[in-house]
Amino acid sequence: MPYPHIYLIDDHPMFRSGLGMLINMALPEAKLYEASTVQEALSSPPARVDVVLLDIKLNGSSGLDAIELLRRQWPGTAVLMLSSQDEPETIRLALSRGAAGFVSKAETSKKIIDSIKRVLLSHTSARQPLNMPVERGMTPRQSEVLQLLHKGYTNKKIGFELTLSENTVRRHVQGILEFFDSTSRAEAVFEAQKIGLVG
Repeated sequence: MPYPHIYLIDDHPMFRSGLGMLINMALPEAKLYEASTVQEALSSPPARVDVVLLDIKLNGSSGLDAIELLRRQWPGTAVLMLSSQDEPETIRLALSRGAAGFVSKAETSKKIIDSIKRVLLSHTSARQPLNMPVERGMTPRQSEVLQLLHKGYTNKKIGFELTLSENTVRRHVQGILEFFDSTSRAEAVFEAQKIGLVG
């Protein structure tokens, strides 16, 4: 099975080094590329990239402007924005430009790695599976249930919409809560919104 190919684009060498070490520990089989600018990353691009970790500010320029360019270079890749600026408007702008998710540099290392894993899993479900722990993923049915949770549907209404029993819906909801390490439906939906899995 293929292993994840990750491209880290950030103009701070120490941050790149630290995050690179975390990725290597959490995903030891991952292929990791690094660049300080988008231009450097695209000057000799690898054939495949599953996720790009992109700093929102690069030497005075905005990483937001590079999202579309990167997705054209690697169709199907997910762009996860990294930033010390986590204002709601910045997050909204990143997602509206096509970012798959947004993670603050102020988050714990575990949350940053979990965000990377979730984006990898959600954006490779239609392709060959990555060699990552199965328990971290959501099934296609759970993804459907998550979308309806986001709309505020009750278990009964979700069951009616998807032709499932309420018990089956409850099991899917429990799986979603475990995936996001959440204690409530609202918290799970909020976590899903932060990484762009729901609108």
